[in-house]
This record gives sequence, C-alpha cells and structure tokens, in this order.
Amino acid sequence: MNAFFIGMLIALALLIVVYLYRVIQGPTVFDRVLGLNGISSKAIILLVLIGTIYERVEMFVDISTGYALLNLVGSLAIAKYLEQKRGA
Repeated sequence: MNAFFIGMLIALALLIVVYLYRVIQGPTVFDRVLGLNGISSKAIILLVLIGTIYERVEMFVDISTGYALLNLVGSLAIAKYLEQKRGA
C-alpha cells in the first residue's frame, strides 16, 4: 500500500511541475493565478497523502485546511486587485 502512496506523491509532484511551467510561462496574469491555484490544490492533496503515509491524517488535514483557507483568501485578494485595476 505504501508503494501506491509513493507513486501518487510522485505523480502529484510531476503535476506541480506542469503547473509551475504555467506560472512561469503564462501569457497573462490570469494564467499565472490559475497555475498558483492548481499548485495549491495539489499541495493540499499532497499533505493529506503524506499524513496517510505517516498515519497522522488528523494533523495533516488540519494543516491542509489552513493552507486551503490561505489559498482562498489569497485568490480573492488577487481577484479583487485585478478587478480594481481593470476598472481604473
């Protein structure tokens, strides 16, 4: 079972690299924000998988929930800033 989780961790790490390419090469700011949101969501899943491997899921779920809330607030702040910038 651990081999399955290790394989999933590697697959998620590769997906994060793909999103990182999107952040770096994104032609618009919106592409970069979407890339960052994708990295955040994959990092949350990664945290839960790490918690499963170490048999401490409850601790890692709490950490990932906090990270998800920070991601949500950050995305809303960026969206609000871009909306104000476009209106001006």
